[in-house]
Amino acid sequence: MILKYLLEKEFKQFIRNPFMPRLVFLMPCISLLLLPWAADLTVKDVNVVVVDHDHTTYSQRLVQKTVSSGYFLLRSAAQSYNEAMPYIEKGSADIILEIPRYFERDLTKNGYAEVLISANTVNGTRGLLGSSYLSMITQSFTQELQSERAVAYQVTARRVELDIIPRILYNPNLDYKKFMVPAFMVMLLTLFGGFLPALNVVMEKEVGTIEQINVTPVGKMTFILAKLIPYWIMGFIVFNLSLLIAWLLYGIVPAGSLLTMYVGFIIYVIALSGFGIVVSNYSDSMQQAMFVMFFFMIIFILMSGIFTPISSMPDWAQKITLINPLRYFIEVMRNIFFKGSTLANMYTDFLVLIAFAVVSNIWAVVSYRKRN
Repeated sequence: MILKYLLEKEFKQFIRNPFMPRLVFLMPCISLLLLPWAADLTVKDVNVVVVDHDHTTYSQRLVQKTVSSGYFLLRSAAQSYNEAMPYIEKGSADIILEIPRYFERDLTKNGYAEVLISANTVNGTRGLLGSSYLSMITQSFTQELQSERAVAYQVTARRVELDIIPRILYNPNLDYKKFMVPAFMVMLLTLFGGFLPALNVVMEKEVGTIEQINVTPVGKMTFILAKLIPYWIMGFIVFNLSLLIAWLLYGIVPAGSLLTMYVGFIIYVIALSGFGIVVSNYSDSMQQAMFVMFFFMIIFILMSGIFTPISSMPDWAQKITLINPLRYFIEVMRNIFFKGSTLANMYTDFLVLIAFAVVSNIWAVVSYRKRN
């Protein structure tokens, strides 16, 4: 009965707050509408400056093949390498493609020729991937020339050919936005399930209502449940709204069971909200709780595998991610969305989330002290 009245108080405070109801509905919409488009890590529109010393049919074909690939934009055509360098120095170009003199002659006579690819690697990912793409394009160009020569000279010798048929699994269109949408859904749940509960209890301390609660017979478990249940409900609304937006806007539907996904959602929200209460119990002001939660959220997000694979991190960083709940729930969401994984396939992730939920909520109850 006491829990009922406490929940009634929490929901009244929520409704009276002009900001919170709008946050619940606007945050998922704005985040899923904008962030997947902005956080696209695929390298496209690489600006290239061409230095063509040959001015032959072959050199023009190589430039045309580079630009028509869809990854490169022809920024300018320079007469020399020194003339092209200012584009790199000013940041208006990413790569210089220098085609030497006698490029066509060397290809037709010797079967090979050299080209220079100079990449600006201030942005390492853009520079390395851009130069890698350009290298593959030049290799493909030489293979085309070899095929043309074989036909022109009517080569009839029997050749052993190997046909490679690529099969792209789970995300056949290579759409990076679809890969990021489940991760952003987890980030939204982290905000509503972990960040906001941490501020709620501290707000009671700042306005002085915590003193009135301390002199009542309300138990610690009842008080913490009254604080957490409204945010669990808000998280449930945000989660369903995010699923709806993912379906309507990006055409993403889970390949696996929705029941498995909701089980993971329940465990994750309970785990994060318990951690938020722990932070609030040790904080004396909203500012302190906000900075502490912001510190942990930055670490959780950057070391969760959202943007960079965990396998690419150093060994010490990979060990830290083992206690990161975001890592496990992001893996659960992506596996269910794209692979259709079942609970049996992901039992390790679920066991870690359950352990984190148990530890954080027990810690939240124990760390809360009623002071008269």
